[in-house]
This record gives sequence, C-alpha cells and structure tokens, in this order.
Amino acid sequence: MNDRAGHPASESDLTDIPQLLDDYHDIVPNPDDPAQRVSFGTSGHRGTSSAGSFNEAHIVAITQAIVEYRRAQGITGPVFLARDTHALSEPAFLTVNEVLAASNIPTFIDDRDGYTPTPVLSFAVLRHNRDSATHFGQADGIILTPSHNPPTDGGIKYNPPHGGPAGAEETAWIEDRANELLSSWQDIPRTQFQRAFHLENTQNFDFIGAYVSALGDVVDLPALQSAGLRIGADPLGGAAVDVWAAIADAYDLDLTVINPTIDPTWSFMHLDWDGKIRMDCSSEYTMAGLISARSNFDIALGNDPDADRHGIVTPDAGLMNPNHYLATAIDYLLTHRPAWTAGGSALGAAGVGKTLVSSRLIDSVITSHGRTVYEVPVGFKWFVPGLLDSSLLFGGEESAGASFLDKQGRPWSTDKDGIIMSLLAAEMLAVTGQTPTQRCAELTQQHGDFTYRRVEAAADRKQKAKLKSISADSVTADSLAGEPITAVRSHAPGNEAAIGGLKVETESAWFAARPSGTEDIYKIYAESSRGGEHLQRVIDEAQALVDSVLAD
Repeated sequence: MNDRAGHPASESDLTDIPQLLDDYHDIVPNPDDPAQRVSFGTSGHRGTSSAGSFNEAHIVAITQAIVEYRRAQGITGPVFLARDTHALSEPAFLTVNEVLAASNIPTFIDDRDGYTPTPVLSFAVLRHNRDSATHFGQADGIILTPSHNPPTDGGIKYNPPHGGPAGAEETAWIEDRANELLSSWQDIPRTQFQRAFHLENTQNFDFIGAYVSALGDVVDLPALQSAGLRIGADPLGGAAVDVWAAIADAYDLDLTVINPTIDPTWSFMHLDWDGKIRMDCSSEYTMAGLISARSNFDIALGNDPDADRHGIVTPDAGLMNPNHYLATAIDYLLTHRPAWTAGGSALGAAGVGKTLVSSRLIDSVITSHGRTVYEVPVGFKWFVPGLLDSSLLFGGEESAGASFLDKQGRPWSTDKDGIIMSLLAAEMLAVTGQTPTQRCAELTQQHGDFTYRRVEAAADRKQKAKLKSISADSVTADSLAGEPITAVRSHAPGNEAAIGGLKVETESAWFAARPSGTEDIYKIYAESSRGGEHLQRVIDEAQALVDSVLAD
C-alpha cells in the first residue's frame, strides 16, 4: 500500500501527454519483443505508447485483422466505433477510421464528435442487428479504451455482432493475424481521416440519444422522477460525461454531474492503492473525493472512463463493496421485475451469472430465489450467450461490472453497463426507501456475513504466464487455514472453461489466484465466513502458494 493512497494527485503524478502522443507515432514496436506484440487479454489489447506496446503500428495491424476477420465471417454491416477520454484513444480513433475507410467499411461515429461508453456501443450494435440487419447487414463494434487503466495507457476492444466482448477464439484469430501484419504495417492501405470523413462510409450516429431514450425499458424512471432524489453522478472524467447530462435533461432528474471536465492527465483524481492515477470506481482510494461528498446527495454514483463499471456511494455507509452491491442488485431485480417471474414464462427458468471470484453471498441470494447459479471464469464474455438468448437474467463480475435484461426480459446490453447498474441503485432507493447498503445489511443478516478481500501485487509477463498455467495438481496440501480443502479448481463449474489460475475451497472459505489480463499485476481473491483473522490466514497461505509458483 502506497502511503499516498487516497490523497489528491500532485503535479509530479501527471502524465506528459504531448510526449505520450508523439510516442504513439514515433515509436515503432519490435515484433520480436513479446512485450511489444499484440496481446488480447480479458478486454482487448492494452499498452502504452512510450513502452512500444500501444502505437500506431499496433492499431493499424489490429484494425486490418478485424477487417479480414469480419470479411471471413460474412459481416457486411457497419462498424460502430467508440472512444473514451484517454489521450491515446484520440489518435487511435483516427487510425482505425483510416484503415476502415480504405476497405470501404461503413463506420458509424458519434454525431457530436464526442465520447461513447462501452455499454452505449453494445446497445447500438444490438438494436441495429435487431431492427436493421435485414437491410444493412449485421453490425459489430470497435471500442478504443483501456477502461480504468492509468492515463498513460491506451486500449482497443472488438465486439462482434452479439454486441459483447469478443470470445477467446475470435481474439486469438485477431491477435495472431495482427502480429503477422505488424512487421509490414506500413503497407496496409489507409485513407486520410479528413477524406474518410467525407466519404459515404463514415456517418454520424446519435449514440447517446438512442441509448438515453430507451432507458425506460430497463430502469423504473417514473419512480426516480416522483421520488425527487438528489443524485450525484461522477463519470471520473470519462465517456459518460454527456450521457449523465442527457439523462438528467431527458427525465428531469435532480442529478449533478461531478467532474465533468475532460482532462487527459486526470489531475483531479485521488491516487489508487499503489500511488498511481487509476480511474477504478470500485476503489475506496480512487473514489475518496466522491465518498467525502456523499452527504450532499441521497445517492452518489461513479463510473470508470468507458462506463462499463459502477461505484455506488451511499450517505450512510460510503462506497459499497462491489460484491455486496451485486448481491443486493440481484435480490432487488428478482423481486421487482414481474415479467421475469411470471408463471409459465420461459424467464422463470433463467439463471443468474457470476464470476468464480465473486462472493458466496451472491450464491446464497440466487439460490434463495430458486434460481441457478451460473459460475464462470473472470471475463464478461462468458455471460454474452446467456444474456443474448435470455437464459441469464443477470451477469456480474466482482470488479464492479454487470448487466441485466430489460423489464420484459429482452437483451439490453451484452457488455458491462455501469450506467444502468448505477441507475438501478437510485431506483432501489426510490422504490423501497432504503439505500442499497441498508438492503444489503438485511441480506447479510439472512444469509451470513462474508469477509472478502482482493490483494494485488506486481508481476511481469513471465510470472503472469506461470500463474496462468498453474494446475490443480500444484496444490498438495489437504487443508487451508485450519480447514479441510473441499475443492481445487482450474476450471469453472458453470461452463468448464479454464480459469487461467486456481481456486481452492473449504467449507467456510476460499481463495482464487490469477494474473491480471490488463495490467502487470496478479490478484488473490479470498473470502471467509469466519471473520477477518481467519481471512488473513487464508490470504497468507494463498500468498505463499503463489510465491512458490513464481519462484520456480
């Protein structure tokens, strides 16, 4: 833990944005260096231009690989193109447009020349493919964002026609092809952006208007209007800035947009656990500013730069634990969506999805409603098929990302939607008169109090690869923190997909260890129903196991 965690950023913490942008064009990655090759993690390719891991060459090669992939798949509709407020998203946005234009691919961009959150793009892709694919072909999407990563980073994600994150087979194909193209990236055809913008293939699209006008399908907006709640919405200087303003205007809500300034250095942020500027709305350190202002609002809401994550701040308890909010949201939805529970409805048999590093409180809540727990590895892509065919009502990750079906049980977004998850917290308060933390307190009385913690530590690429390939056979112990081990998993029980790490369980506790797919760190997740001291024993033993693996 850095001793400045939770403190405001200072001048010395800020990124040199002009240098970062120069490096995007000036540094050419070495295709023979693994650290400078294209690598799709759980959410696309991420890196920084100054390290040769996110440069013009990468974006040209990745975009061309996507062009070839969609051609091979027979995808003939438009590409919906989004970007967030990270500095590197801007030049990458121009590069992607130039490659798509050279291949005469119709490209829809924001009509305000602004920023587009990930869930807003997912919504647009799904609506196009539901309403217009017959005439214009199926659409897909490209999003330029490194999510909550520091200001130094850039990122690019591909969302196929199902609207959600690309699956492992799709990203593997794109990654391999992009790396083949990386050494000859300058030979890939491009059309200068100014000319591309005037060609028919580049069109303006009202992303925000389409999304905001449909929100009544998924959230009880009349309840918010009649309750007159004082809502604070902090997009953390990200792509949801204009979305929250549009929501306030469209539905006449008493909603204040906090931190509306776009600043690529994020100089207004509080430092995260490691002393870095990071826009993680689930971090108490990053969210220190909003937490301190919580008494000004009935409920305060936060999002990361591409708004696929949520942070819920209540005046009575501050920032909610992400696991607690997931459990509370699931419980509320299963009691306040009549179409989901109507007799004879196919939705009556639909399950609820969670990642295997999420709390057992969530499992208990789901089963108490007679629903099936669908437990998958980390990565929202595992929920996409279920949300698309409505066999899952809800899919959520411990890292404060989730989405759910609309009020009629139809797909809303197949990517994480921090905006509707935030609005749902306000709906809970408006409908029940209780904050989400008050409702969660009732759930823990009913289901038990689970103490949960996530520990992060630095790990280089080689160490992460070791941890990712760990097998169940690596655990030779028969007990954990004084209890018999009941299960050792390297695959998720919901879909038998590889975890990319390890999960060890006992009757009252568990831990999971896995490398981050987005940063040079690894994570240990742990939980105990026997309190903090027992949890610390679990974490200490888990840490010893990981250290032994990385030391080999």
